[in-house]
Amino acid sequence: MKVHDTRSHAHMSSDDKVMARKHKAEGKLPESDHSPKKAKPENGNGAGDSAAVSEFKEFCEAVKANLSVEQMKQVLESNGQDSSGTHDEVISRCQDLLFYGALEKCPVCGNDVYCDNKRYFCKSDISEWCSCVFSTKSPPRKEDSIKIPDSVLNSAVSDMIKKRQDPSRRPKRELRAADKPFSGKMVSLMGRLTRTHQYWKKKIERHGGKVTNSIQGVTCLVVSPAERERGGSPKLVEAMERNIPVVSEAWLIDSIEKQEVQPLEAYDVVSDLSVAGKGIPWDKQDSSQEALELLSGELKMYGKRAVYKDTRLRERGGKILEKDGLLYNCAFSICDLGKGRNEYCIMQLITVPESNLNLYFKRGKVGDDPNAEERLEEWEDTEAAIREFSRLFEEVTGNEFEPWEREKKIQKKPHKFFPIDMDDGVEVRHGALGLRQLGVAAAHCKLDSFVANFMKVICSQEIYKYALMELGLDPPDLPIGMVTDLHLKRCEEVLLEFIEKFKTTTETGQKATALWADFSSRWFSLLHVTRPMILHDFHELAEHGAAVFETVRDINVASRVIGDMGADTLDDPLSDRYNKLGCKISVVDKESEDYKMIVKYLETTYEPVRVADVEYGVSVENIFSVESDAMPSLDEIKKLPNKVLLWCGSRSSNLLRHVYKGFLPAVCSLPVPGYMFGKAIVCSDAAAEAARYGFTAVDRPEGFLILAVASLGEKITELTSPPEDTKSLEEKKMGVKGLGRKKTEESTHFVWGDDIKVPCGRLVPSEHKDSPLEFNEYAVYDPKQTSIRFLVGVKYEEKRAEYVDVEPQ
Repeated sequence: MKVHDTRSHAHMSSDDKVMARKHKAEGKLPESDHSPKKAKPENGNGAGDSAAVSEFKEFCEAVKANLSVEQMKQVLESNGQDSSGTHDEVISRCQDLLFYGALEKCPVCGNDVYCDNKRYFCKSDISEWCSCVFSTKSPPRKEDSIKIPDSVLNSAVSDMIKKRQDPSRRPKRELRAADKPFSGKMVSLMGRLTRTHQYWKKKIERHGGKVTNSIQGVTCLVVSPAERERGGSPKLVEAMERNIPVVSEAWLIDSIEKQEVQPLEAYDVVSDLSVAGKGIPWDKQDSSQEALELLSGELKMYGKRAVYKDTRLRERGGKILEKDGLLYNCAFSICDLGKGRNEYCIMQLITVPESNLNLYFKRGKVGDDPNAEERLEEWEDTEAAIREFSRLFEEVTGNEFEPWEREKKIQKKPHKFFPIDMDDGVEVRHGALGLRQLGVAAAHCKLDSFVANFMKVICSQEIYKYALMELGLDPPDLPIGMVTDLHLKRCEEVLLEFIEKFKTTTETGQKATALWADFSSRWFSLLHVTRPMILHDFHELAEHGAAVFETVRDINVASRVIGDMGADTLDDPLSDRYNKLGCKISVVDKESEDYKMIVKYLETTYEPVRVADVEYGVSVENIFSVESDAMPSLDEIKKLPNKVLLWCGSRSSNLLRHVYKGFLPAVCSLPVPGYMFGKAIVCSDAAAEAARYGFTAVDRPEGFLILAVASLGEKITELTSPPEDTKSLEEKKMGVKGLGRKKTEESTHFVWGDDIKVPCGRLVPSEHKDSPLEFNEYAVYDPKQTSIRFLVGVKYEEKRAEYVDVEPQ
């Protein structure tokens, strides 16, 4: 057996913090108690005031000098505390107990609490997916007298210990707070930042730093990234000449958010060296830098038959070993938010022409590739290599390989990885082509030029890369856009199971946090992300749970339709994918009545999309009519009652699945807009509502709005608040109208196509001022009652910019 070491074999550290990307809701790992009470001034031993510190130090020295480790273990056991661990751990635990009192059990899981001189925490597990999240600087202690074994009562320190038996005489221990992130840092500010210099001066000083106008002796110069494009001022030039780091404002923001100063080189705005080349883990980078790195990177494994890119065996004709119906290629993920773990693992057996069988193994923390454990081994004996592969599978998961691979039988084990069930296909980030390459294909396509350009957009790598990047689902090691239906079903089941738990739980405080942490750990193990977080409420669950699942599901459909365009020998790949969709798409003539009607409907019911302090208007680029085999035809839907032409919002990355399969109901019911009507297809009479979903980013201003005909049934139920029980609505398939705080002016509504109502009217305040909905929403529970009729290609355009200065909190 030959072993090829391709990089460091260092094992991964699992204690780093992880943060959500800035476009996500903020979520932090459990590092401190949520009590508003502040820790007392810090000191070397983590005790309270200086007198208590001195007394505790003398006490610890006396106990250590006069009690044996065995006696200390007896003390711990007599008071119901854990007596295991190293001698130093036993000594520290016993000293804490004898001076401050015995610790209560963990209020979250009922197990022992430990101290590392920074915090008190629990080492146990909430479930097989998540370690306990309990953490505090001031733990609850027993009010009972300390139980002292006879051997200790006869020791030289017995009188000193007895003084502490009375709970009322014990001082309260509160561990020191962490140093402020900018302690010892001198910062210089330059140019127009998003906040005034005075704002940042107060913030920096509040967090331990100082601000100066000079460049001499500063830690760094904070500037707008635009300064480089402007050529730079003398101050910037001087900083560069003096080799002073020049960083973006995000360095200040992230250091304050994480309460830890971030690496300056990760926020550099003048160096041409990429962040990827600096060996900085993703959770220590500016998230915008991380996103750029991932967007420009290559997906390393695109499906079940893909040889992992880092093996460098693809170039030699390497293929995944297939034997007795089994493919020897596995990917794993673990996210344990209690311990701050977010790791992946890859295992492959690879055949190479005119060479031995190769076993590839890689395991590491997400985003810290240089420190991953990685090895590539040549095996002459195929059966021995298979046995080693199976052994590694069991080591990594705690389960046997063959039952998993043949029958998908697996049981999650504590602190072990869980398989990402890859499907046999090509993930769209690898299989699709870029817009430039597809531009050539569109120019030679047999389709109408407008339709060819539409196909170019929905078959392009970019929209899927951006969608996954924005959701944080874009680590290059695992093909989340090419997983099996069984894996997606498992995700759905976890989501629905926990939604019911969250709706019925009466837990509060850290026990509630533990429930959310358990779900979040499961969720982000199954749907592998760059920066996992503990979700905290239904809004976050909708954004990072339900909506993420629906996007991943739709991208998996796109992967299967688009396939591997790079390996195509077809002369017209766009026409081929168009034919796979099973629909007819045609451009609507700009002089036609339908086109004028749609533009009027859009302009009348639109309100600017607001992002931060900037508002975006919208203009129509093209309109396409759609006839799909997956949806009722216009003639079929005309036979149904109460038909309305309504707006639906969609990401471009979801559009292919909508056209190919038709609308699907929402995956779940949540008491938030978009999901408050349960498993329904939700539309609106306001283009403003749909535009929020269609908007992607300021640097990608193009998008699509959908116009669909929906039949609301014989009887329409109007609601002004979320229904308490959506199951009855789902079962009866009733049409529901949620009344928003704004409505379309009814006097200008009209009829289109004989008897299809178009609620086109100026948006005006309604009488439902307390509604959770801003605009009217319509819910339909049967996909056969909806039909996509038009796709409206739009471009978002900045209207005006406002700069608002907010005082520090």
